[in-house]
Amino acid sequence: MKKIITILGARPQFVKAAVLSRVISKYNILEEVIVHTGQHYDANMSDIFFKEMEIPEPKYNLAINGLSHGAMTGQMLTEIEKVLEIENPDLVVVYGDTNSTLAGALAASKMHIKVVHVEAGLRSFNMKMPEEINRILTDRIADLLLCPTDTAINNLQIEGFDSFPSKIVKCGDIMKDAVEFYSKTSLEKSSIISELNLKNNEFVLATIHRQENTDNIETLKSIFEGLQKINEKYQVVLPLHPRTRAILEKNKLSYNLTIVNPIGYFDMLELLKNCKMVITDSGGLQKEAFFNKKHCIIAREETEWVELVSNDFAEIVGGNSDKMLKVFNNYANSKADFSVNLFGNNVGEKIYTEILKLI
Repeated sequence: MKKIITILGARPQFVKAAVLSRVISKYNILEEVIVHTGQHYDANMSDIFFKEMEIPEPKYNLAINGLSHGAMTGQMLTEIEKVLEIENPDLVVVYGDTNSTLAGALAASKMHIKVVHVEAGLRSFNMKMPEEINRILTDRIADLLLCPTDTAINNLQIEGFDSFPSKIVKCGDIMKDAVEFYSKTSLEKSSIISELNLKNNEFVLATIHRQENTDNIETLKSIFEGLQKINEKYQVVLPLHPRTRAILEKNKLSYNLTIVNPIGYFDMLELLKNCKMVITDSGGLQKEAFFNKKHCIIAREETEWVELVSNDFAEIVGGNSDKMLKVFNNYANSKADFSVNLFGNNVGEKIYTEILKLI
């Protein structure tokens, strides 16, 4: 039996990988070994997390976290190489743009093991983002580039990837499969709506965590002032990232919002289903808002998911609170046809088929 190793480092990657894991289990042709680098330590990632989400537990947990980008990537590279030597896989699958993604791709490439990159070709064109560097370098050394959109393919072609010995395939966005699958059971697993006493379509879901926002105190203050003003009309529910919380506390900043600790995936799905709108600097949540038929206000200066903006499902406001309010008011009084298919269907099956071709 052919063997693949899946390398993951953050909870969103586990959710995406679960889609492919289910397909692999269904056909029972490939053996999958999961490696968790430990990049994003999450107390919620206990046995119950994997059981409830039907995700295979990692065979290896490297427990590498809390380090600088260089130290973290270097340690991951060393430890992943050891795993690859033990397991001797036919190929390695990596997702997205974390340090774990780059370390996994580098380790495999240097050992002449084929690399599959899921979510290839995405670009923010902001080289100050560590994620942008990770995704560009991972794309360059991957053998199979699985792109979610035509835009992603076009990005690779502009960069000259047609001349490289890699295969480029448009497969769609695997997160869509995940949202569709888990949305069927999230209500059974989550009680957050009743716990927070929220009413359907009468609150806004917000998340703020990116370094370009949290490290610039004036930008962070502007974003939260915008959220505070929106909260006067619609309750703003904010699962708060530990880094954002620490910076707010350090600068003695306090806002009258419904602030909760980081939440699980089922809770997030229920908030998405029931909210009025989403305000975020997260890439993944932009798409999840669309999959749940919600407009999204993007608190960044750019987005990798340009299709959402060009089709008016989302708008970029950066850290400008006035622009945030203007866009919020526009979206609050508008309707949109979310039935347009921007990100494909049956993505897990398509990815599985392409992997079989590569082995």
